[in-house]
Amino acid sequence: MTPHDASFYFPAPRTQKFCSQCGHLLSRLIPPDDTRMRDLCEHCGAVHYQNPRNVVGIVPIWGDQVLLCRRAIEPRLGKWTLPAGFMELGETTEQGAARENQEESGAQIRIQSLLTVVDVPSVNQVHLYYLAEVLSDQLDPGPETIEAQFFDLADIPWKELSFRTVTTTLEHYIQDRERGVYETHHYAIDFRFPD
Repeated sequence: MTPHDASFYFPAPRTQKFCSQCGHLLSRLIPPDDTRMRDLCEHCGAVHYQNPRNVVGIVPIWGDQVLLCRRAIEPRLGKWTLPAGFMELGETTEQGAARENQEESGAQIRIQSLLTVVDVPSVNQVHLYYLAEVLSDQLDPGPETIEAQFFDLADIPWKELSFRTVTTTLEHYIQDRERGVYETHHYAIDFRFPD
């Protein structure tokens, strides 16, 4: 396989060229009884729906510190992030968040409540972050992580965070912690329009 530049993969293409049912070339049409353009096979009639992807993760807390991971992969290679990634088929959002944490930080955790649900329509994603109690300071980062590190809240590397959903989730965590009341925050970030 020939390696490609990282920009080749991001964003990953969402449309497909051939039908996964019969292999024929797809058309972009509005199917009967529908209102949106879809990838449609005019040979077998299969409609290939594209739906938003779920990103699931955690805000891992160890005492007064938060655990962050430095990314070893694109996008945002070398930037700090919360343990998170794409949800897999056959798992719940909570299971996916726990799995992503295990893959990226190796921290032993106990998931608590849902903290943020962030709609990101410009990239067809929904990000869900759970609060999680870290049970031990022993970490075992996987290959997608350069390093995992605990940060005092005053020392979070804000300018080196990977994604706006990570930044806003951490901001909500700090605000809730100061109030002593944790709630679920649901909001949208759309990169097509400035804030």
